[in-house]
Amino acid sequence: MQIAPIYQQFQITFKYTVHFTEGLFNLSNPLLRNVILEDRTEEAPKVLFVIDHHVAEAVPALVSDIQAYSQQNADAFQLVTEPVIIPGGEQCKNDPTYVQQVLDIINDHGIDRHSYIIVIGGGAILDMVGYAASIAHRGIRHIRIPTTVLAQDDSGVGVKNSINAFGKKNFLGCFTPPNAVINDFNFLLTLSDREWRAGIAEAIKVALIKDASFFQFIQENAAKLAQRDMAAMQYLIRRSAEMHVQHIGSGDPFEKGSSRPLDFGHWSAHKIEPLSNYRIRHGEAVAMGIALDSVYSHLIGWLTEAEVNQIISVIKALGFELYATEMTSHLDDASHPDSLLHGLQEFREHLGGQLTIMLLEKIGYGVEVHEIDDKLVIEAIKKLQTY
Repeated sequence: MQIAPIYQQFQITFKYTVHFTEGLFNLSNPLLRNVILEDRTEEAPKVLFVIDHHVAEAVPALVSDIQAYSQQNADAFQLVTEPVIIPGGEQCKNDPTYVQQVLDIINDHGIDRHSYIIVIGGGAILDMVGYAASIAHRGIRHIRIPTTVLAQDDSGVGVKNSINAFGKKNFLGCFTPPNAVINDFNFLLTLSDREWRAGIAEAIKVALIKDASFFQFIQENAAKLAQRDMAAMQYLIRRSAEMHVQHIGSGDPFEKGSSRPLDFGHWSAHKIEPLSNYRIRHGEAVAMGIALDSVYSHLIGWLTEAEVNQIISVIKALGFELYATEMTSHLDDASHPDSLLHGLQEFREHLGGQLTIMLLEKIGYGVEVHEIDDKLVIEAIKKLQTY
């Protein structure tokens, strides 16, 4: 006896807006109020704010500003408790107690699927809180307010949420789009020069694989960007965020396949970070990874020498390092867990399927490959040491 199978297929539409503003919590700024009013499904939903401690320290009035803004807009949303401050940076993704802390607060205050969790901070805390919001009740609405260049132009505008585990970046995570992203440029004024610079690497990345004219803008404005010119940075963030969002919605937003062009320069970056015990920040590691894969692209006969020199010059002009000693550890043994070459295997495992690495055929045009020559990687690393 055979019983016919039942087939199921359905589609779900996700949509969210990336907003740009200044002074989000000024009492005269209606943006956050309007975002919640446009999206809410019940009267005055509960809202929980979670803040990166770096931001809270840099903006001492932030908590009181949020409380005053919430009080003025009590008809639109209800603050369930005072804003919660959690350590930002990679530590909040490495230590699972921080995810548990957010989940405990969600439980204690009866925060449900119609409530909102609003997270303010850098990419790491956006990842962690987004993950907690996504697994509680199988999904609580969350709004991201990125405060770093890297989060505003790349990680904060996407659909990924994660924490680190087993010594690997983003081992635990999910794809859950935010209900909205709000980029407040005023937060950039609080950044150190190092933090300001770090996020530019992701803009270089997307320009190199997709838009030669955008790379030319970065090249021509490298000095302005390094000197913290806000107009140049606002354009860079807006264009980079636009390109990231367009790519995410264009084909494989939840990365079911092996293709991940937006991870150009990232296979090595994801390994350099833990090898340095996170001394090297993500954007800095990405800059090294971009340099490495650009030189590799030249060694296989794609990028011309002039093009690779252009790329290296821009990365250096922005103040990035091209090389770290961790890159040369255990290069004679690709199976060693502390070898940069082992990062290729870890990257393939994270992707699933076959190894897929984005390289550059020319500036503005990326091509995916499925094999990497370890000897040429080592040669590329040695070349980086000489620049």
